[in-house]
Amino acid sequence: MKDEHLIERKVSSREIYRGKVVHLVVDDILLPDGRPSKREVVRHVGAVGVLPLLDNGDVLLVRQYRYPFAEVLKEIPAGKRDPGETAEACGRRELLEETGAKAEQLIPLGSIYPTPAYTDEEIVLFLATGLTLTEAHLDEGEFVEVIRCPLKVLEQEVMEGKIRDAKTVTAILKVCQLKQQEK
Repeated sequence: MKDEHLIERKVSSREIYRGKVVHLVVDDILLPDGRPSKREVVRHVGAVGVLPLLDNGDVLLVRQYRYPFAEVLKEIPAGKRDPGETAEACGRRELLEETGAKAEQLIPLGSIYPTPAYTDEEIVLFLATGLTLTEAHLDEGEFVEVIRCPLKVLEQEVMEGKIRDAKTVTAILKVCQLKQQEK
């Protein structure tokens, strides 16, 4: 294997915390040179993010308070996957719950590892098109504001550092690239 000189080997694992969304484990590992070390890992069930693009070029976003940063962030609709739920089913569910939109098409945009240094979270991204707007059905305890913004404006906000949420930045830039390739 060509990457053998970079691989760390798990020796043991100990769960420190088990929550609804994340679990924290501490693993004893062997570094590639054989020395022992530890890795603290946040285990996550996985999530899906959807960029809903209206026919006029506007994007539906949610504004939501994010406690760790004490800020209201502008984000694409997203949420964690339920056990056994496909990424597409999760994307459709979250899109409807948070924005009230139903999509004719969910186009895969790939997936990202938002913070691979300490969590195994993977976020699968989709572009939603052919939208029909209905009523949002937020989860209990979820407070969001749905807004519309032109895709081009969002691209500029990403480049200016005004949008910093990793899934949202990635989805906006990927969709802008797709739209550029269509020209």
